Amino acid sequence: MKALVLEGKDIPLQIKTIADPLLKAGKIQIRIKAAALNHRDLWITKGQYAGIQYPLVLGSDGAGIVERVGASVSAEWTGRAVLINPSFHWGDDEEAQGKDFKILGLPDNGTLAELINVPLEYVHPMPSHLTFAQAAALPLAGLTAYRALFKRARTKAGDRVLVTGIGGGVAQFALQFAQKTGCEVWVTSGSEAKIRGAVGMGAKGGANYKTEGWAKQLKESAGNFDVIIDGAGGAGFADLTDLAANGGRIVIYGGTRGNLEKVSPQRIFWKQLSILGSTMGSPSDFHNMLRFVNEHEIVPVIDEVFPFSEATQAFAKMEAETQVGKLVVEI
Repeated sequence: MKALVLEGKDIPLQIKTIADPLLKAGKIQIRIKAAALNHRDLWITKGQYAGIQYPLVLGSDGAGIVERVGASVSAEWTGRAVLINPSFHWGDDEEAQGKDFKILGLPDNGTLAELINVPLEYVHPMPSHLTFAQAAALPLAGLTAYRALFKRARTKAGDRVLVTGIGGGVAQFALQFAQKTGCEVWVTSGSEAKIRGAVGMGAKGGANYKTEGWAKQLKESAGNFDVIIDGAGGAGFADLTDLAANGGRIVIYGGTRGNLEKVSPQRIFWKQLSILGSTMGSPSDFHNMLRFVNEHEIVPVIDEVFPFSEATQAFAKMEAETQVGKLVVEI
């Protein structure tokens, strides 16, 4: 089969012919039709994760057609359109992942290949209202957004929600999910165009965090926020504690802007704030996320779809941070 292979840190990705994966009992072989990128994939190419073993096929998100099934798996799966839950071996505790937890695409080979073998428990029927490209864009970012909003922040109808960095996939899903729940949603971005795009999707408004005094201006426009979903961290996080309402919940799912700086513990305890971490999600989170997507017929926002031969261009666009929504590779 053909696959996009990483052979070492900072070595350009190449499409190569490698051996088909050996199908074992309890697994399903999927012919991938589309795979979506995540920042995780980009950071792996730069060696920014522990335990990388080369060569490696990247990709956590994928959708396709079941080609074959291993022993003990019903043949009824053959030919079905499916997507993959990339959150492997979560464990028995709904509150946090266990010691065996891992994400598809590291250390195991991922979805940027023609074929992949996945344990049956991580394979789900593809939502019927989505294309393969749209379905591929859903799993990792959709799961992360769903758990952050509903399991960790306990978001409910009527909450005022702030989503930071609205260009990213998780942020896009957080906006869609919160809006469908009946929340008033505001956003931040370093791009006025991305803010306008979010307003076009139903956001109430937004603020450009590159503008002097942005947090004060946002507070004057919107008031305080019951829920804040943040994937950036960094120096701007202190502003989020000021923007949070008394009893507010701030969920951190990423740290693209680095360590937290100048965060006042006095502000946190006096306002009774909850600072919550969130990573991926449990099998029940994934099931509930899919049910929510099906019920509301949510369609992932896709910035661009690339042919497999141009997959490296998708990585270049992600590094440039110009996208709004997901970057997808058709295989």
